[in-house]
Amino acid sequence: MKLAFQIAKRFLLAAKKQTLVIILGIAVGVSVQVFIGALISGLQQSLVDTTIGSRSQITISLEDEYISNYQNLTVSVEEASSNIKVISPTLTTNGSIRNNDKTESIVLRGFDFTTADEIYKFNQKTLSDSKLPTLNNEVALGINLKEKLDIDIGDNITFFSTVYGSHTFKIVGFFDFEVSAINDTWLISTLATVQNILGKGDVVSNIEMQLFEVFDAEEITKLEIENVISEDFKIITWISENQSLLSGLQGQSTSSLMIQLFVIVSVVLGISSTLAISVLQKSKQLGILKAMGIKNSDASFIFLFQGMILGIFGALVGILLGIGLLYAFTTFSGSDIPISINLGFIILSAGIAIAASTIASLSPAIKSSKLTVMEVIRNG
Repeated sequence: MKLAFQIAKRFLLAAKKQTLVIILGIAVGVSVQVFIGALISGLQQSLVDTTIGSRSQITISLEDEYISNYQNLTVSVEEASSNIKVISPTLTTNGSIRNNDKTESIVLRGFDFTTADEIYKFNQKTLSDSKLPTLNNEVALGINLKEKLDIDIGDNITFFSTVYGSHTFKIVGFFDFEVSAINDTWLISTLATVQNILGKGDVVSNIEMQLFEVFDAEEITKLEIENVISEDFKIITWISENQSLLSGLQGQSTSSLMIQLFVIVSVVLGISSTLAISVLQKSKQLGILKAMGIKNSDASFIFLFQGMILGIFGALVGILLGIGLLYAFTTFSGSDIPISINLGFIILSAGIAIAASTIASLSPAIKSSKLTVMEVIRNG
């Protein structure tokens, strides 16, 4: 084995230009894998953060009813799955708000901000001179409502509902979710404020949560939650409401895998054909070595070691080249697409390149093991 490795190294050094070309070919393949993988991973993460990063990913509710024993239910659900990152109760009702002669339809939402802020990132979305409601009858509104109603912090506005009557709120802040549907309609307050308006006691309308692994919402987490709650409850996941987004993300992953697969195939074919030619080029040396007593297995290992060495150096150069491409892309392209460099994915890409290079050397290795001294003499 040691002799085979030394001979493999000498063969590669004897043909430096050929060796460098093969290493460069492997490096290009690995760099494409690293670049495409990081780019698509970053794009997927950006889409997920934009669409569901600041909203509930699993919501529990009762059909046309409020949830009364929500504290115990929250504890049971949280203990049922290790994938739940944060869980928070909310209470929602509809109505309208008035300021002088201007009226806008709104959605009044009551939150426990200690947990809800981890889901909705309210503190990141409130304007610089704003704050979140902390006392009863304090509210914060979407930025679009500020402009439509010509109101400001410290003003009082009237909330009106045909069911729950009218109530006066004090404005303590404004927020901007950069989503018109939210900025146009949301009026947020404390959970106690909305509970007082509804007059139904300590109840909530939804239990909302976010997950560590968002793509497990449907297949794993939902099943775990269903095991600990009554069949009367309705569970809605982000996946069931965003099938088109999920299809797009899956399509991106598939295209990334296809690109990487074709890159690997091209690398394997290139190495295999080059080393096969090398067997012919080194047939005299192999014949001499066999005449001197080298075993067929050692002759095979010569080319297996060549493939492995080429793969290792090609992977290392490819990783550096791929990271360089990512740096150049983020620096000079002016694109806002985030890049996600995953150490595990980089190690996997390197491992695949080394394995592919070694596998590619199997055919020439087998061919070299079958080469006989008489065949070498007969062919000159």
